[in-house]
Amino acid sequence: MSEQYSDEFLKTVLTRTKRVAVVGVSMNPVRPSYYVTRYLSLKGYTVLPVNPGHAGEMLFGQTVRASLAEIEGGVDMVDIFRRSDHVLPIVDEALACFPQLQTIWMQIGVEHAGAAEVARARGVDVVMNRCPKIEYQRLFGELRMGGFATGIISSKL
Repeated sequence: MSEQYSDEFLKTVLTRTKRVAVVGVSMNPVRPSYYVTRYLSLKGYTVLPVNPGHAGEMLFGQTVRASLAEIEGGVDMVDIFRRSDHVLPIVDEALACFPQLQTIWMQIGVEHAGAAEVARARGVDVVMNRCPKIEYQRLFGELRMGGFATGIISSKL
């Protein structure tokens, strides 16, 4: 059973966050990790892509890092686009690298109760099985037409 999060909690997380490390970002524009990263960067977040397979490449004005340890200056949130069985080492690295970390966010389909417990024990908020892009659109009034922000507004359907 998935955890439940209040809209107030999610809105607080998305409002206080300024710098986001996206672990497992893809360079492929049809992959969810790509368009979520793009969306967050367009919304004013500083998005720091992490993927060892693309380290050194540029994505949305940022250099892709091989690991969280390569990020200077800390982050407020780590957004995880990896399978659930890969989450615990990512959370451990995030906690070791970023003493001021506020949030671990696991994407839709990604849940790890043990990793969540470790993060929460350190005072870090955790969101599992959710997408920050979808939550942002829902909470800040950007969803239209069946849940999709299409950019097209029609007076007749």
